[in-house]
Amino acid sequence: MIKKNRLKIIKTFLKKNYIENYKIKEIKGDASFRKYFRINYKNKSYILASAEQEKKSNILNYVLINKFLSKQAISAPKVIDYDYKNGLALLQDFGNKTYLQLIKKSKNKFGIYQSLIKYLIKLQRINYKTNIFRFKKYNFRILKKEIDLFFIWYLPHILKIKNNPKIKKLRELLLSILKNNFIKNNCFVHRDFHVSNMMEYKKGSKNNIGIIDTQDALIGSRAYDILSLIDDVRIKTSPELKEKLLNYYLLLVKKEKHFNMQQFKKEFSILSVQRAMKIIGIFSRLFKRDKKSRYLKLIPYTWTILNKRLEDPIFNDVRIIINRQIKLRSKNVN
Repeated sequence: MIKKNRLKIIKTFLKKNYIENYKIKEIKGDASFRKYFRINYKNKSYILASAEQEKKSNILNYVLINKFLSKQAISAPKVIDYDYKNGLALLQDFGNKTYLQLIKKSKNKFGIYQSLIKYLIKLQRINYKTNIFRFKKYNFRILKKEIDLFFIWYLPHILKIKNNPKIKKLRELLLSILKNNFIKNNCFVHRDFHVSNMMEYKKGSKNNIGIIDTQDALIGSRAYDILSLIDDVRIKTSPELKEKLLNYYLLLVKKEKHFNMQQFKKEFSILSVQRAMKIIGIFSRLFKRDKKSRYLKLIPYTWTILNKRLEDPIFNDVRIIINRQIKLRSKNVN
């Protein structure tokens, strides 16, 4: 249900684009505060992105990053018009066929993932040093803010763990690992590169891959987006498939100039743990703050991924505290 005053703003915006007598339907969006609508007008359809909070920066980022990607020959939704003051953007409609749907139905999951990995490598090779948009770096401050979501939302609100000195020590250990292990920030990072954000759409007679939800992109480690794809918490994949996907990615990139296998594997390991803990924190916040209980169902599998990634020796001390202080309570809750 669209609020009356919001609907009036939307109508004015669409009228400016000569779109009247249309049908509007809200469609399932992402985990953010943004809302998405499909606008059917005559024989065409559009996507309307609406952000009533943080509207200026959020919509403006989305518009500028999509324009940047289009100039780099990356298929992101074309921006038809936008009103950043009111948090609105009218976008090209890629349809509703996500790669999550394709992979769930396919008997050749690896073949589909191969296409997405090739697409990711193309994305990682783009020249981000332009005047169109000045990207932030995925620095320690941002990594720290993300991992703190685990301590702010999951532990106190879901597990009811508060004021525990062992947990304080756990956080210190994790931040020390992040701070004391150099991570190269020299690659375009979508930041949420998973199959639900990849769309299959037709361009002429060919099926193409399109990417959505680009507004949070940064410059960071090339390990981040490939681990996002492999450790996607929305679709369960076997450890064997995860390893196969990583090996395929490495096969394609290992001969690139300046690629350092040892550095990549270290970053992959560290960021995989950081990301899993961030996701558990985000899902807990969505449940507690935003009343979106469906995200709680994804936490147990996220823990499965996290436990696997914690096997790296660099996390030995971290793993001991988690096993003693958190794991038992987590099992009881989940």
